[in-house]
Amino acid sequence: MAGWNNNQLRKYNIKFEKIPVLQHDDPKVNSLLCNNKPVLIKGSKLVSSVLNWDLDYLQKHMSSVCCNVMVSTNHKFKYYDQKKITPSITFKPQSRPSSMTFSEFAERMKTWKKGAPRLYLQQTLNNSIGHHVVRDFVMFNWDWVMSKQKICKWGALTSNLLLISQEGNITPCHYDEQQNMFAVVKGYKRFILFPPSQFECLYPHPVHHPYDRQSQVDFDNPNYTMFPKFKDACGYEAVVGPEDVLYIPIYWFHHVESLMSGGYTVSINFWFKAGPIEKIEYPLQDYQKMAIMRNVEKMLGEALHDPNDVGSMLRTIVVGRYTSEEL
Repeated sequence: MAGWNNNQLRKYNIKFEKIPVLQHDDPKVNSLLCNNKPVLIKGSKLVSSVLNWDLDYLQKHMSSVCCNVMVSTNHKFKYYDQKKITPSITFKPQSRPSSMTFSEFAERMKTWKKGAPRLYLQQTLNNSIGHHVVRDFVMFNWDWVMSKQKICKWGALTSNLLLISQEGNITPCHYDEQQNMFAVVKGYKRFILFPPSQFECLYPHPVHHPYDRQSQVDFDNPNYTMFPKFKDACGYEAVVGPEDVLYIPIYWFHHVESLMSGGYTVSINFWFKAGPIEKIEYPLQDYQKMAIMRNVEKMLGEALHDPNDVGSMLRTIVVGRYTSEEL
């Protein structure tokens, strides 16, 4: 599969630093993981057993498996929670889920032409995906990744997602509530990460909104009138290639691009729950403050029976209690 070059990277008016790149046996890896700091890890062999997972191989062994595929009218695949779509809001997402067999997905990928709807497969890996693929899945370097879970005291592994994306697709900036070890099998993905401390710069949608956890800022055309603090955003960047593993810490925002690298990318992520808090230490970490903010929003929405009242109540609390100097 072809490589990539800097000309393929989209241009954004954002300051970047590089995410550290370390070999899997470097002691600094564990330090970064345990302190919720991103790191690009080389040489782990986490997914070396599935480097043959291209469209042809997966179509042969997953042909009739019914898969979850996102279909979009453009190159942006912004996740949304269908359970939060209510009659009280106007919501027209540009991408939608579509159920199709892997064979149907593969054929549409192979025959795709410019102007047609774009595709992004996001399929949970489990026992239903076919004998050969399960056999490959079992051969992951589980000892390595589970050793990281133990060292960092993360919670249980919740799921693995098989992600197959057309080149040029973008997953816009968002954050997740789990630890994520993201492994690339084929192609190249560019990641731009932002720490939880930059919450105010990225303007995530309210918790009750279908776009919960997604930034409201369009990186291609930011509206600085509506989102003025986005000018202060500073990201961490890495391009992740075959056999690389990127650690995306819990509550870190990330913006993801599939680069021009042979038509599509194949990736697998490893989701872990946050570990139990044995002792609360102060000052709290930024991701813990984000968790508190989410819980406050949820609590107010439930208490008020109208999520639309949450924002006005929070503004009233701030204006009524704190002077402009204190703000």
